[in-house]
Amino acid sequence: MRLDPFYLIVDSSEWIERLVPLGVKLVQLRVKDRPDEILRQEIRRSKAVCAAAKCQLVVNDYWKLAIEEGCDFIHLGQEDLGEADLDAIRSAGLKFGLSTHNASELETALAARPDYVALGPVYPTILKQMKWAPQGLERITDWKRRVAPLPLVAIGGLNVDRLQGVFDARADTAAVVTDITLNVDPEARTREWIERTAPWR
Repeated sequence: MRLDPFYLIVDSSEWIERLVPLGVKLVQLRVKDRPDEILRQEIRRSKAVCAAAKCQLVVNDYWKLAIEEGCDFIHLGQEDLGEADLDAIRSAGLKFGLSTHNASELETALAARPDYVALGPVYPTILKQMKWAPQGLERITDWKRRVAPLPLVAIGGLNVDRLQGVFDARADTAAVVTDITLNVDPEARTREWIERTAPWR
């Protein structure tokens, strides 16, 4: 499986409606701690936008809702993996990616046979408190050797100026949140990410 090198991660369908039509081809909807009905609405709105834009939608965490809403891709954290019914997920035809932060988590992830593996944080991140130190570029190269031929997603503290190093280290995809959502002009920054990731597309 091949993923677009630019992986946008946002926390609302509003962001998806705003940025995906600019040319985004891979986006994750990561909404936290909302009632199921709100989550369902967010998934439906996001799915409609992504279908129109021919963009791959990845739903974070909520695999049951993703199955019910006819989605085809989810992302699970390590804490979600223990509660997820992987047989049900596979039976529904969903692809799934998994987060990893250390060697033990990588072993757990690979045993689950995911469709991609994510490694982070590559650099310090302001998105959330992390108990893991930044992984650095050498860890990307090591992880890619271990997960190949699965795609490797690098996440954490990435911006357009760090892309060359991340891809030189053999990441397949660079995931981004705050470099776009906290930018003074998120649309312009999104276009810049699309342009700067073009050599790996």
